[in-house]
Amino acid sequence: MQSLENNTVKSALNEKPGFHVWWRLLRPHTLTASFVPVFIGTMLAILDGSIHFLLFLAMLVAAMLIQAATNMFNEYYDFVRGLDNENSVGIGGTIVRDGIAPKKIFWLAITFFLLAMLLGVYICLQSNWWVMAVGLVCMLFGYLYTGGPYPIASTPLGEIVSGFFMGTMLIGISYFVQTMTITTDMIVISIPVAILIGMILLSNNIRDLENDKENGRKTIAILLGQEKAVTLLATCFLVSYVLTIVFIGLGILPIWSLVALLSSKKAKQAIDGFRGKKTNVEKIPGMVATAKTNTVYGALLGLSLLIQIFIPFSL
Repeated sequence: MQSLENNTVKSALNEKPGFHVWWRLLRPHTLTASFVPVFIGTMLAILDGSIHFLLFLAMLVAAMLIQAATNMFNEYYDFVRGLDNENSVGIGGTIVRDGIAPKKIFWLAITFFLLAMLLGVYICLQSNWWVMAVGLVCMLFGYLYTGGPYPIASTPLGEIVSGFFMGTMLIGISYFVQTMTITTDMIVISIPVAILIGMILLSNNIRDLENDKENGRKTIAILLGQEKAVTLLATCFLVSYVLTIVFIGLGILPIWSLVALLSSKKAKQAIDGFRGKKTNVEKIPGMVATAKTNTVYGALLGLSLLIQIFIPFSL
């Protein structure tokens, strides 16, 4: 019976053997949360007249390695703590469904961290060694997100921490290594991006609400309940779009950034994907749409900054 349930989950999640197992471990649908901030931070630097393409690539790969490692630590520690089983969704499933040794996942995550540190050395040689210190802090929080005695992901602070480090901090580092400075406008522009990244975690927690509650977690989704948590998700989407419009009106963002509002279609799909849904599998479309909202918003916002370089326009 257990094997039948396992196969049913695999079928529902379209899981395949072979290379697909390791691809799922990376949770590729979440990696845009590291691509988007690096892209936006670099586009802001270009707008301010500074670009080092190899630094951009190094930052991008390092950021994605750190996030992938964080996902692996998540997989490992959730298994160790008994939070994941054969029927859990929203995970790579490499341990509980594919039989990959947990320690192998753990050491692969460590390897990814080490590779990110090597790239960090190159980045520091081209910019400033303070970047390494900030990068190590980001890596520490990536580990503590699910590792350590008090995992951040199990608290109401998970969304805030992930949004700050993956949004504001990553945009700031990406901008700093190109320009060797930090500006108020850059920090302000990072706010809606940070909110949307935090919403990726909120959507995960809405999906896993019942299972997390049974395992003693205290996420904001559990404290609010599903209906209010979905309302919070919708409110945060709205705040991000309102801030974008305000920043355009104030001249902080170019008029071209209105194109980022096109991502609101995905935001609506995310809300509709959660309303009235009961099972984890039913909530997957809402979670996927939330991640895509961040992807589309970030990509369009970054492109709008690039357009401003070639077609300057101000209100």
